[in-house]
Amino acid sequence: MRNRLGKYVSSINTLNVEERALYCNTLILAEEGAGKTNLACRIRNYVIDSNVATLYLDFSNSEEHEIEIRYKDENFNYIRFDESDEFQAEFDALVSQNKHIYMAVDPNYFSNKRDITSKLTFTLQHKGLLANYYYFFHDIENLNGFYTKFEDFLLYMLNFLNLKKYGLTFLAQPHSSFENPQLKLLFTFLYLGKCSNLEYFNTANLKKLPKNRFFYQYRTNYHTLLFNDIKSNIVQIDEYLFKE
Repeated sequence: MRNRLGKYVSSINTLNVEERALYCNTLILAEEGAGKTNLACRIRNYVIDSNVATLYLDFSNSEEHEIEIRYKDENFNYIRFDESDEFQAEFDALVSQNKHIYMAVDPNYFSNKRDITSKLTFTLQHKGLLANYYYFFHDIENLNGFYTKFEDFLLYMLNFLNLKKYGLTFLAQPHSSFENPQLKLLFTFLYLGKCSNLEYFNTANLKKLPKNRFFYQYRTNYHTLLFNDIKSNIVQIDEYLFKE
């Protein structure tokens, strides 16, 4: 199983992804070119090796030829979202067969009205996905605009974790909006559980890290009356190279 991610910078210990990663949520914050895709691809490999289907949502709406070669293994099934019946039929067929899916998405398909649920959101709430798939949300470039305009997506994310069986990985750049206390609270709730310290990450420090080096944080599994501690380490992620 491809469970090795890299190593801890401060020790000789190996950094491995564990089974809890299938059910807990992962937030990857890093600048363009810092290794977000590399880390996500390694997590995806572990999920695939665990016999869990994956849905990779590329909000950059990439053409198939623009996608990195490391994703184009035997599990790569590209599809581009639109609201047509033809798309829905192709998508339903992939889900019914539990195929791994790489879906390019234009985020403008989300509704910008609170009382309207978009067809895109209905698609992401497909029962087959919620029961059988691990989700990746990748490359939402204008974070502040995304969270203020696409209320449909925000409302979806808030109840999303109560609907699905497995966890998710969310990739984003350390945009200044992450220093907004309200957004920090939202992401703390979604990805780490309630946390009293809003400074559990600092985007200015994240921007100084070299490629494939991350500030790794996770909540301990110890059972306590209060929320468990968050442990922090600097880690170096191995580069994943895939050849056709």
